[in-house]
Amino acid sequence: MKDRVGLGQSRRWVVKVGSALVTDNGRGLDESALAGWAAQIAALHGQGRQVCLVSSGAVAAGMQRLGWTRRPQALHELQAAAAVGQMRLIQAYETEFARHGLHAAQILLSYADLTDRQRHLNARSTLKTLLALDTIPIINENDTVSTDELRFGDNDSLASLVTNLVEAELMVILTDQEGLYERDPRNDPEARLIQEGRAGDAELLAMATPTPGALGRGGMFTKLTAAARAARSGAATVIASGRHPEVLLRVARGEAVGTLLHPASEPLAARKQWINGHLQVRGELVLDTGAVRVLREAGRSLLPVGVTAVTGHFRRGDVVLCRGPDGVEVARGLVNYSAEECRHIQGQPSSRIAELLGYLDEPELIHRDNMVVS
Repeated sequence: MKDRVGLGQSRRWVVKVGSALVTDNGRGLDESALAGWAAQIAALHGQGRQVCLVSSGAVAAGMQRLGWTRRPQALHELQAAAAVGQMRLIQAYETEFARHGLHAAQILLSYADLTDRQRHLNARSTLKTLLALDTIPIINENDTVSTDELRFGDNDSLASLVTNLVEAELMVILTDQEGLYERDPRNDPEARLIQEGRAGDAELLAMATPTPGALGRGGMFTKLTAAARAARSGAATVIASGRHPEVLLRVARGEAVGTLLHPASEPLAARKQWINGHLQVRGELVLDTGAVRVLREAGRSLLPVGVTAVTGHFRRGDVVLCRGPDGVEVARGLVNYSAEECRHIQGQPSSRIAELLGYLDEPELIHRDNMVVS
């Protein structure tokens, strides 16, 4: 586990900035703030670091240009605002990075881009090539084509998946708060800032508010869940105020800025990171206590005998969630049988699969190589 100084010297970063920062709380695109982040990223680049920038703000910038004062609820209006705002957003970033002799590259990703294995690998190849070419990838969700059913939900989640994708060592989430507090500082001015912790810690998650701001879709809760996801590839996360002058350079110097969240476990293999990146699942399997114990303690595959219930509609190869009898997530993975087939063989030994289905594909419902245990 690296300390702050060691993390500040990490070679590859993902930096995420939120809508409230990019648009000065909805007043319009804050070009002076963008200039400041571009200058800091250029300085990091000059020190030999590679940086991916995940920037919110397209919808908020579009709202401002269209004269809308409230974030719309209708999907087609959100898509229209994103289309108008994205043009202005990327133009502003390109101008600021050009001042420092750097090229910016626009990358718009959809949920399907990162959940389809081939498109996932293509996106990784493109991003790594851009970094090798000393270009700053500016990444946002492709809101103009995303649907409610197939979206990341917030750019914190997108940033964490990009962190896994490019195997970054550090994710920095810039927000309008100083970091994670033990209680909401908007309601309790005496609340204490949490300076360090472990990504995925249940006690820290309990401190966070899931309430998003007026302009964005995320809250502190989404930032903590994003940190836990980034930790799957071994990345640490810093959550800090984007309003602090030179905040990124202070992180690079190892200063105690914001909240630092260390990865709590060993990095997952790339394929398992991809499985873990499926934010939406097609169905669920409920397991008995014996199956839960085998998955968590023995690292074994999931057999049909340990399944007590099947919900949802899924096909072979889809990602499904596994829950224990208490409803707590145990694992998620690529299932070897459809939902209908799982219902026929649930609770049965693998030796009866051929008898019950008329054929045998695999003796496991989910093989351990295709599973991520929580």
